[in-house]
Amino acid sequence: MAIRFERREFVFALGGACAWPIAARAQQPPLPVIGYLDSAGASRDRIAAFQRGLNEQGFVDGRNVATEYRWADNRYDRLPDLANDLIRHRVAVIIASTAPAALAAKSVDTTIPIVFGTSLDPVQSGLVQSLNRPGGNLTGFTDMASDVAGKQLGLLHELLPAAARFALLVDPAAPGTAERWIAEINSAASAIGKPLEVLRARNSSEIDAAFATLAQKQKRADALVVANQTLFVVRRIQLVTFAARHALPTMYSEREYAEAGGLMTYGSSFTDRQRQLGIYAGRILKGEKPADLPVLRASKFELVVNLQTAKVIGLEVPPTLLVRADEVIE
Repeated sequence: MAIRFERREFVFALGGACAWPIAARAQQPPLPVIGYLDSAGASRDRIAAFQRGLNEQGFVDGRNVATEYRWADNRYDRLPDLANDLIRHRVAVIIASTAPAALAAKSVDTTIPIVFGTSLDPVQSGLVQSLNRPGGNLTGFTDMASDVAGKQLGLLHELLPAAARFALLVDPAAPGTAERWIAEINSAASAIGKPLEVLRARNSSEIDAAFATLAQKQKRADALVVANQTLFVVRRIQLVTFAARHALPTMYSEREYAEAGGLMTYGSSFTDRQRQLGIYAGRILKGEKPADLPVLRASKFELVVNLQTAKVIGLEVPPTLLVRADEVIE
């Protein structure tokens, strides 16, 4: 027996079938939101590395998680307000990808999970109680960048064994980091019996002034170490340009400097650090507590040498140093 629908009945049935999945989608809970706080400007590389870590935990931005990004453009005074703005968006976890961002996030909230990436000692700076058992609402990743400062100076000394004078460039406005860099480099310089001049710069114009000081014959340093701080990463083109103009051998921490024309970099892997932040964010979204997740320490360090830059400034890099380099840019 054939079943017949009146036109009105068919339209009603069809309309109900179409409306059901729409209603179901409307009833789905909102995506969990990650707040990403950085003291620098927007960085495609940082975001990509962070997202890779999230993907490893089964989270895809826009599909089963959403991310709110806040960039301070190197204005540290903006960080607390940006952190509070993320809190107002009811984020499930905050990624504080730099030391200043971590300190700012901690100062405004004690309940939302915070995953930090820092070059500070997290215990000495008060971020956590201990590395193995952080306690509280924070955990994350540290490369203890100031701890590698002595290694950086040693590499410069190996490159320039006849160097008589070294200099360090720091940003005194970056919370907690300048003092550590000065202490570590001073200790390393004293160990090899070399004088050290500390130059401070808070912005682009002060970077200009620092290089003007270095260019003075009576104060000219034989080599420079640039502290691993947000301002200098943001202004890396300016730094690399000045170093080349003054033929000043300079050591940096991030491989981005070498890619931009810097002579030599030594430090933890930037992409690995951001990836680890994404992994920890994913684990927290799955229910783990920051207090139970140990602070990770960098285990992968990279030495990158830019031979093109060495030739431009008339410097011959010893073969023993090239052999140990993880990458040589020719």
